[in-house]
Amino acid sequence: MHIDYYAYGTMTVDGKVYSKDLIIFPEKIIADWRRKDGHSLRTEDLKEVFEYEPDFLIVGKGDSGVMCVLDEVKKTAKDKIIELMDKNTHEAVKIFNDLVQKNKKVVGIFHLTC
Repeated sequence: MHIDYYAYGTMTVDGKVYSKDLIIFPEKIIADWRRKDGHSLRTEDLKEVFEYEPDFLIVGKGDSGVMCVLDEVKKTAKDKIIELMDKNTHEAVKIFNDLVQKNKKVVGIFHLTC
C-alpha cells in the first residue's frame, strides 16, 4: 500500500480516495474507522492491529495533531515490541511510505481531519 496524497479530510491510497479515518494494513484498508472516544486513541480501538503484530505502528493524529494516543496504547505497543510513532498526519504519511518502501511490516492509522 502506498499513500499517494493527503490533505485535510482526504487521503488517496493506491489511487483510491478516502474521506474518513482509516487503518492501512499491508493487505487491506479499514475505511471509515472510528474510535470509541472521538479524539482519544485507546487500546480497544486497535484490537485488530495488535493481533496483527506489525513491527511499526504509525499514527497520524490529524492535520494539527489533535488526536491523543493514550498511555495504554503506548504500553501495549511496547509490550508487544511494536515501534509506535505518533505524528501529525502529514508527517505520519511520509514515515509510513518510507517504511513501506523499505518492505517493513507496518500498519498506519490515520485521522484525516483536525
